[in-house]
Amino acid sequence: MRKFTKAAAMLCAAAMVIPSASVFAAEDGGASELTEVGTYPINEEPLEFTMFRTNMPNVEDFQTNDFTKYMEDLTNIKFTFEAAARDDRAEKLNMEFNTNTYPDVIMHYAPDAAKWGVEEGILIPLDDLIEANMPNYMEKMGQYLDQMRETDGHIYQLAGLNECYHCQYARKMWVNTHYLEEMGVEVPQTTEEFYEVCKKFVETYPDKIAIGGASSGWYVDFVAWLMGSFTLDSGEYGKLALTPDGEIVSAATTEEWREGLRYIKSLYDIGAIYDGNFTQDAEQLRTIMNQEDVPVLFVPFGTISDGIDSDSNNEVYRQYQCISPLEGPDGTRITPYFKYSGLETGSFSITDKCSNPAAVLRWVDYFFSEKGDISAQFGADEGKDWVWEPNDGSVGLNGEPAMYKISDEAQYSSEVQNHDWQDLVIRYAPADYRLGAATDPDVDTGTSAGLEKLLYDATKEKQEPYGQKPENGDLDVLPDLKMTADESTELQTIQVEVKNYINSAKVAFITGTKSLDDDWDTYLKELDACGLQTMIDIYQAAYDRQFKAE
Repeated sequence: MRKFTKAAAMLCAAAMVIPSASVFAAEDGGASELTEVGTYPINEEPLEFTMFRTNMPNVEDFQTNDFTKYMEDLTNIKFTFEAAARDDRAEKLNMEFNTNTYPDVIMHYAPDAAKWGVEEGILIPLDDLIEANMPNYMEKMGQYLDQMRETDGHIYQLAGLNECYHCQYARKMWVNTHYLEEMGVEVPQTTEEFYEVCKKFVETYPDKIAIGGASSGWYVDFVAWLMGSFTLDSGEYGKLALTPDGEIVSAATTEEWREGLRYIKSLYDIGAIYDGNFTQDAEQLRTIMNQEDVPVLFVPFGTISDGIDSDSNNEVYRQYQCISPLEGPDGTRITPYFKYSGLETGSFSITDKCSNPAAVLRWVDYFFSEKGDISAQFGADEGKDWVWEPNDGSVGLNGEPAMYKISDEAQYSSEVQNHDWQDLVIRYAPADYRLGAATDPDVDTGTSAGLEKLLYDATKEKQEPYGQKPENGDLDVLPDLKMTADESTELQTIQVEVKNYINSAKVAFITGTKSLDDDWDTYLKELDACGLQTMIDIYQAAYDRQFKAE
């Protein structure tokens, strides 16, 4: 494969105007002619590149995948893939950067742009290349370009958009209504009612678990959910949040946080909280959930399908109902609205080894075409895999005429397949598109086919009304903040130390090995010693640069 020098790549990135066909010189004196922007194939002669990407267990092989073949035929561009598991990709890619063995492009993973782009120059700036080669992207994502810029003003990583409605209110709690009926009690609405229900459950079923949870997994932290009755738990390192005045603070140092811990300790003292919640992972929680006679009353999951299988354990699956956050003693009732979660920054980047970045960006631009995302998700065979704008009266989750209908054969499955890429791609999936999938309004929400409607209804009815309201004085979640290379390096150690200390202190306060009265001041001092204030100062500086600069 022909290679550009870094200087040549930067010259391409700086080009402001391109003709209908662009010519890129290679080191060997050859040339590569691109076709008109927005047309296919992208190049008259085949082009080849290497790509680092995230692996997915139910995609058999990206190299031989049907959608991969479709893209090769459409664009005349072929990628050789290096796929890494989520837990391994950071270490693996950093090693490749340090040993000069990195690929041409990186997709569905965001390396540190401040370090590898701004400081090292391995990730190339894309600003002018985007404007010249990505008409679909400019139309759909142009409004977000400033949010992608690093501290030097350049864009090193493309962002995608995936506005998952139920994911933006993902901190959900589920209750087994079977036990509520047996005890003759209603779904609790306040912290006081929740306490009384748990107390009665412990007395009635001493061998079962009133409140389940886990230390790792997708929204399985029971403490974070309960804290919504006292203050906003942002989920950020250091529990950082934004005041209505634009000041960054740590919720974990407030009196509201202490009162939340005091309430949770009262639940622990009556035996409502399972000790394993503090150490087990989501899979271990799932194992407990699926024991005979289901021993768990309240359990946090982003989706109940992560805890109970709708097919193999359907009777129990139907028993669980999503509940609203509890009203706290002072009226606080918050389920966090993760308003920025839809913008997937860092979805795609190009390195200085790429011989033709313009061609690569034109390849990416396909995913932002009208049918690009749906083809990557479910397969590119229109009419067989999906139908666009079905004329059969179908409606989407939002009750509007369906935008598209997915065939039964193309629906997501945990079974290994080699037909499509699922969601491991740079995505354009705004809310109207996500909610526009044809859905039977009478679908049985107690089945796997009804999961999306179950989550939509639960979010609309039980979660959205209680999203934080900064206009009423609530703390807010942080936007995506761009750090300098020095700031990023300094944060790496501080963030871990602060997170670990807050987590360990949380458990100690709840279980009583630390006193919320006698040890609180020491807790605050030790948090500061871990670097919390330094961390806040760094985030505040980044926020001010992006949102307070004149």
